[in-house]
Amino acid sequence: MLELLDQLSRYARLMRLHEPIGIWLLLWPTLWGLWIAAEGRPDEQIFIVFVLGTIVLRSAGCIINDFADRKIDPHVGRTADRPLATGEVASAEALILFAALMLIGLGLVLTVNSLTVQLAVAGALIAVVYPFTKRLIATPQFVLGIAFAWGVPMAFAAELGTVPRLGWLVFLAAVLLGIIYDTQYAMADREDDLKIGVRSTAILFGELDRRLIGGLQLLLFLTLALIGVSAGLGAWYYGAVALAAVLALYQQYLIKDRLPERCLRAFRNNAWLGGCVFSGIILDYVFR
Repeated sequence: MLELLDQLSRYARLMRLHEPIGIWLLLWPTLWGLWIAAEGRPDEQIFIVFVLGTIVLRSAGCIINDFADRKIDPHVGRTADRPLATGEVASAEALILFAALMLIGLGLVLTVNSLTVQLAVAGALIAVVYPFTKRLIATPQFVLGIAFAWGVPMAFAAELGTVPRLGWLVFLAAVLLGIIYDTQYAMADREDDLKIGVRSTAILFGELDRRLIGGLQLLLFLTLALIGVSAGLGAWYYGAVALAAVLALYQQYLIKDRLPERCLRAFRNNAWLGGCVFSGIILDYVFR
């Protein structure tokens, strides 16, 4: 019994269930899309499917990421204790668990319409490809941004049976948010990544990293403003977006000296930023 519990604990760490930050970063933009598509009243079944699907697919994404990085992670201080890096979980076990989670995700999405299923298949392919792009292109954060934002068009498709222009606008905001927080994350690993040959926007941007992140943050808030206009949102939404902008300024403060621990704090702060925007969307629909 103890051996089984120990094994389950290793699998839970492999799926990073002890670090739910990735779930929140994936979930908030998806819920932006779901609430806006449904004009504040999403279908209960679709809501449950997307929340559960987010947890399952984020867990699967962590596994395939660690599988791709299993020979790199032992050389990076922050990731050296991951189960695949230490050998606590075998590669074959990880792939079986990954396949099982993907099948669960497929089972969930099959309860929705065919367009959502098609988008889910495309999103799964993007999620699988992302970990390997760190060796091929200088901007893997752009691929991660797309992967983490893919729940937005899926949410619109599930609610409306189509993805309108507004849906793609919300998707753009989610992509920008993903690029921002994953660049901050990469800033924490920049020295290790340079040694082992992993590419990232943090390395590409170099000394311009803070300015370019600031530019991306400005584009994000301009896009959020356009979403508000297009969706007919009001004061509650814009107030929440203004508060989110304060959080973005706080992130700039955190990364100003490029200290790894502070860059990770800036990365984690984006969960609050995403939740802040979502609270504004909910309150705007509630108090109409």
